[in-house]
Amino acid sequence: MFPFAFEWVNDPVHFVFMGSTYTVLICLIIILHYWGIRAFLDLICKKKNGHDEHH
Repeated sequence: MFPFAFEWVNDPVHFVFMGSTYTVLICLIIILHYWGIRAFLDLICKKKNGHDEHH
């Protein structure tokens, strides 16, 4: 099913399926990294302020 596998067939169905699969995976990776960086920055900013308030 992958381009480096021997059973790969160059037809439009494979390209659409693999293109959509890789697009979804890349979007998920980008979103998860964004959330992780935001959580880390929020944690750093909360420590810097020194407030124990919950909003």
